[in-house]
Amino acid sequence: MRVLGIETSCDETGVALFDTERGLVADALHSQIAMHAEYGGVVPELASRDHTRRLLPLIQQVLDEAGLGRGELDAIAYTAGPGLVGALMVGAATAHGMARALDIPVLGVHHMEGHLLAPMLEEERPDFPFVALLVSGGHTQLVEVRGLGRYTLLGESVDDAAGEAFDKAAKMLGLDYPGGPLVAKLAESGDPARLRFPRPMTDRPGLDFSFSGLKTHTLTAIRALEAQGALDDQARADVARAFEEAVVDTLVIKCRRALDQTGLKRLVVAGGVSANVRLRERLEHECEKRSARAYYPRGRFCTDNGAMIAYVGAQRLLAGESDEIGVMKAVPRWPMDTLEAPSSASA
Repeated sequence: MRVLGIETSCDETGVALFDTERGLVADALHSQIAMHAEYGGVVPELASRDHTRRLLPLIQQVLDEAGLGRGELDAIAYTAGPGLVGALMVGAATAHGMARALDIPVLGVHHMEGHLLAPMLEEERPDFPFVALLVSGGHTQLVEVRGLGRYTLLGESVDDAAGEAFDKAAKMLGLDYPGGPLVAKLAESGDPARLRFPRPMTDRPGLDFSFSGLKTHTLTAIRALEAQGALDDQARADVARAFEEAVVDTLVIKCRRALDQTGLKRLVVAGGVSANVRLRERLEHECEKRSARAYYPRGRFCTDNGAMIAYVGAQRLLAGESDEIGVMKAVPRWPMDTLEAPSSASA
């Protein structure tokens, strides 16, 4: 089965073709980062308009790379949520329009389920069951994964997600958008011994996260340095290092608890923040101590992409799922724990 995947949930237009016999055949991505950087964050109307401009050319690019015509597609999967409603509607309308014209099945896919199963695109893929840490711009979650659609939410952020906290810390430090990679780069030259920020919600049991207090602590530290006339380049790097260390330590502590609580030996880490080098190093160390193993998607599949949507869509379509053509789904808020396993899952 050849499945075209479409991702338009936020500020990246992603398209991919997944073949259930050959694997990932082709993929393409257009990032809107440069367009939104001027505004310090994503502007929903601009995002929707750019998806409209980019989507059809990207679809043609992927088909050309795969050496296929539109008539050779067997199904289409698209991101139905969560995300920006206007951006989601662009993908949904395109997918349903193509599905009607080609008379093939169409299926709306959960964006975070895509991230959750993105490591399945790699040669060394995890077997079920596993614990998954999902860390993206809008979500920080720990999930126990027993199979396709068999998810138990273990913990999540009660306020800002880790990615949002990185972006806000970057803004405080005068860095551009998106902030995560820039904070990490600045932190490389920071002194880890100069400042220590709190590790929120690690002094109590449980697997939930909270990063709003850490954001406030960061702002307080920056203002104190400013008041002392000491906020030079090195001080900014020291703040970035202290902030990054606090986020990474918090995520690692919670992952350690989740592995111990479930007794599982496999950890999947996905979403944009999963590309953070310090986080990967720390999680690898923790897994080694527990005779466990960590799995990640390749770099370009950590952020939003069409490949993960094509993969999840293919697995659910194989299991007999599909949507009524013309009944488009665009769900801005869609808790992942409402997903159900198909009657016969083959992921």
